[in-house]
Amino acid sequence: MRTACLFLFAVASACLAQSDQPDPKPLVEQALRAVGGKDKLLRQFRIKETFHFGANPEPDAGKKRSVRDSILSQPDRWWINKKERGPDPAKDDARAWSLDLLVDEKSRFELIPDLVDEGRICVGLRVSGSVNPAMSLYFDRDTMLLRRLDWRNDFYRFSEWKELDGLRYASRTVIFKVKTGKPWFFHDIDSLERLAQLPSGLSPPNSPK
Repeated sequence: MRTACLFLFAVASACLAQSDQPDPKPLVEQALRAVGGKDKLLRQFRIKETFHFGANPEPDAGKKRSVRDSILSQPDRWWINKKERGPDPAKDDARAWSLDLLVDEKSRFELIPDLVDEGRICVGLRVSGSVNPAMSLYFDRDTMLLRRLDWRNDFYRFSEWKELDGLRYASRTVIFKVKTGKPWFFHDIDSLERLAQLPSGLSPPNSPK
């Protein structure tokens, strides 16, 4: 009898603790509204990108900027020159900056402590279930636009917001190493286009490159 009572007490305590947790849904809804609303999110789209590796905003001597044309279909397809890139963490990165993770039925959300990033106060949201390991997304408290993503051993900073038919999106991403705080990857979206349907000739998932 005592064991059963202790078990019921533990269950009740766990339920009470969960009920005391702040509801993350309002934050998710605010973030979606800030970019134009759920209906404006990207599904199938083409991006023309410029990027380079290194610690400086401009390529180091002897290095060139790389340019590529990518086609993405959320949640898990990404072609470069019509070749599917297969399993790649970059696909999850794209789901984060496009906020596709916020509308995935498998996503589980948890509010996390605020973060000050370059003087800007950001509210935190941890996303799990649809991505592994979990991601920590930080939204500018004033604009509710995604400012920073902490994931794996890196953190990403988003800036230079542009607009496409009612959708706001960050056209620049800089990736930093958490341990050093130094940047190592610079990425710019030069153009963004929605696609009503995918072009023909794209390779199937996981095909050899």
